[in-house]
Amino acid sequence: MKEIVRILIVTGLMIVAAGILLYLFSWLTGGEKFPGDIVVKGKRMTFYFPIVSCIVVSIVFTIILNIFFRAH
Repeated sequence: MKEIVRILIVTGLMIVAAGILLYLFSWLTGGEKFPGDIVVKGKRMTFYFPIVSCIVVSIVFTIILNIFFRAH
């Protein structure tokens, strides 16, 4: 039971940390997307592929998990 609680807490903290980082970055850059995200606008459709956003979130989660699991 303690392991499930720990996983839920870590997951929640990671989601909050990612949200704060994305909010701060969008506030600093004045936009909602990272530089390097792919946006293709057509006549009837817009395709948005947030590759840089995915990489940044992955790095942040990796750092948080490494800090958490190496501490124990």
